[in-house]
Amino acid sequence: MFMSGLGANFEFDLKKIIALSTLSQLGLMMSILFMGFPMLSFFHLLTHAFFKSLLFLCAGLIIHSMNSSQDIRDMGYVINMFPYTSSCLIISSFSLSGLPFLSGFYSKDLILEVMSMNGMNFMYYFLYMASVMFTMSYSFRLFNYLMFMGSGNYVFQSYYEDMKMMLSMLILTFLSIVFGVMLMWFMFKTPIFIFMPFLLKLMPILSIVLGIFVAYIFSNFDINYSNNFIIFGFYFMGGMWFMPIFSTLGLYKNFMYISKSYFMVIDSGWGEYMFSHSHIMYMYMI
Repeated sequence: MFMSGLGANFEFDLKKIIALSTLSQLGLMMSILFMGFPMLSFFHLLTHAFFKSLLFLCAGLIIHSMNSSQDIRDMGYVINMFPYTSSCLIISSFSLSGLPFLSGFYSKDLILEVMSMNGMNFMYYFLYMASVMFTMSYSFRLFNYLMFMGSGNYVFQSYYEDMKMMLSMLILTFLSIVFGVMLMWFMFKTPIFIFMPFLLKLMPILSIVLGIFVAYIFSNFDINYSNNFIIFGFYFMGGMWFMPIFSTLGLYKNFMYISKSYFMVIDSGWGEYMFSHSHIMYMYMI
């Protein structure tokens, strides 16, 4: 949850940002499930389904219209070309961040309050609040790049917003706003009131405000390529702490090399002449 939220702040690929946000929310659901609250995990799963599906629809339409370009630096001022899609994308991103009174707020804030009253240590509490901050950070950073920053000079393939997709987006946008409170009324028989200190009650809101400030720093940070420490930090954070090197490349590199060698030598080499071409020549002889 913490790792994926931090890594999304260093990404410029729109699809990777959404994938890392999904990984972050899965970490949130699994962590509260391991703490012994399956209903809260299921509650967040249902609310998360609507605004994340809306996020995928909006991002897919923008990527398709930009001739499959996924770089958010090329998507500056996209709200001028896609006003409805951009508005739905903003609502889904802010609902994902747990902005007050949107759908994701009711599940995420409840999870954070239950975690705060569960007697966890400071490190666990810090990771939770930092994850909320990074979620708001990459959502506001995406909003900043799509609406105000970026080159905005990319030649679009199509400006057309399909009505069928727009109808689906509007339905999901409505549910991304009101489904959280509706589901809370349906799932819990009595109103939930958690009495806790004012500072703990205010911490999720403070994390959201701090996330906006961090997003501004990440959006306007100029990389100094002469500083090796900064370059290493960007590669380390953006590469999910070098996890693909140890997991994907470390486990499958040799198998992929064998598969590529088999393809080059057998499928595209003498095996094609021994088997495929020999059958064709035999058919010609007949």
